[in-house]
Amino acid sequence: MSDMSEAPKSGLAKRLPLIAILVVAAIGAFTLRDYLTFETLRDNREALLAFRDANYFATVAVFMLAYVVIVAFSLPGATIATLTGGFLFATFPGALFNVTAATIGAILIFMAARWGLGERLAAKMEGSEGAVKKIKDGIDENQWSMLFLIRLVPAVPFFVANLVPALVGVPLNRFAISTFLGIIPGGVVYTSVGAGLGEVFARGETPNLGIIFEPQILLPILGLCALAALPIVIKALRSQKD
Repeated sequence: MSDMSEAPKSGLAKRLPLIAILVVAAIGAFTLRDYLTFETLRDNREALLAFRDANYFATVAVFMLAYVVIVAFSLPGATIATLTGGFLFATFPGALFNVTAATIGAILIFMAARWGLGERLAAKMEGSEGAVKKIKDGIDENQWSMLFLIRLVPAVPFFVANLVPALVGVPLNRFAISTFLGIIPGGVVYTSVGAGLGEVFARGETPNLGIIFEPQILLPILGLCALAALPIVIKALRSQKD
């Protein structure tokens, strides 16, 4: 009897981190969306710059911790956080702070999802047959390419790119490496936009967040996407030959 009662408890304990993330994300979506905004950054810019000048390393630590929490709990404001990193720390090292914090947050939600659901789901997919097994095998055979693709394609939401790999059994080291490297292009673009916010504030304008879809930015990113997809195409052509 004790073994049977411990099993459900163990299953619930494994899901607690993921449940906590979902609950906090739901609460944050309604309570923080009016605070983590461009207007908030604009209205508090002088106080932020003054605090940074007086406490640089403390500002870096607090900023990165806040960014990690935003990503780990899928809270609104990740784009504003990236702009803030550029505004406070310039394109470099701001981009490094942004990418590192986003990667750490992504790893936390990845681990929570995998611990709570991913291992069991991956095992079920591995033991299944038909289309589900083919999808799982396709992802396994092209993990690096798929991981880089979902990071590079701007249309894929960040939280989706964090959860899907956890649910199909992607190793943590592959997830971490592909996340860090894959978000660098977009991270640098938005950090550079944040670095220019001083002039935007002076003109009373809002930043152009659609810059990533402009040809001079989008085309190089699509080129990286094509490069990431190349191994998948080559494997598909070889399999057709065979």
